[in-house]
Order: sequence, then structure tokens, then C-alpha cells
Amino acid sequence: MEFESYNMPDELYYDPNHYWVRQEGDLLVMGMDDFARKLAGQIVFVQLPEEGKALKQGKKFASVESGKWLGKVYAPVNGEIAAVNEQLETNPGLINEDCYGAGWMYKVKPDDVAEVQSLLHGTEAVQKWLTEEIAKYAKGA
Repeated sequence: MEFESYNMPDELYYDPNHYWVRQEGDLLVMGMDDFARKLAGQIVFVQLPEEGKALKQGKKFASVESGKWLGKVYAPVNGEIAAVNEQLETNPGLINEDCYGAGWMYKVKPDDVAEVQSLLHGTEAVQKWLTEEIAKYAKGA
């Protein structure tokens, strides 16, 4: 789905902190969504936690930096880090180039894959949320 110049693929789930989630077998792949990518500008650093790191839904587990922004990465579900995109160590700009493909950030082994259902999904829900986010950031949030 293209909405207000942001690409937000319909098949993905979205965390309110602007990270997307895609189910791949028993893993969840996650990355930064197009709204956050555009807001941040050129990404210069991505924290890559160790595989096996325990995640608690809603808690910070990593960070992302751009020239003008330092962002926190929150766990979309309970689980553990199964893999990290090591290409981001040398080329964090992959997020800017292809945030839904080569710029994926982490793979998570969820404790309960059904938790993904608590994330934003579907055109109507994503459009409503994105409209609120655009308004919030237009006011300088």
C-alpha cells in the first residue's frame, strides 16, 4: 500500500515504534518501516545484538543512528534474536536503499508466534495509525 508517499506493504505487521514484521516459517523478520526511514534520513549505524539475546515485548533491545537522529528498537514480541543482518555493520545504508528487503535488521524466534496478531495490520488500521503519526511529527513531536 502506498499512503501519503509512504510505502507500507499490506502483508506486513507494524509495531507502533515504526518497525515492520514479516513471518517466515517459525521466525519473524523485522526492520525499519518507510516512515521511520524517511524521518531518520541516512542511517549510519545499527546496533546488532548477539544471537540468543532474550527479548521482552515493548522493551528496547537495540538502537539505530542517522546523522540527525538516534532511535530505539523495541521488541515487537517476546522471544529471542535468531539472526542479525551482518551486512548492516559495513553498510547500514541498506535500510535507506531497501528497508523491506536487503535492509532487514533482525530475525526473532518468538515465544508465541500468535503475538504478532497484536501488531498493526491491514489497510484501514495502518492508514489510521499513519495519519496520526504524520500529524504528530508535523507538529514537531
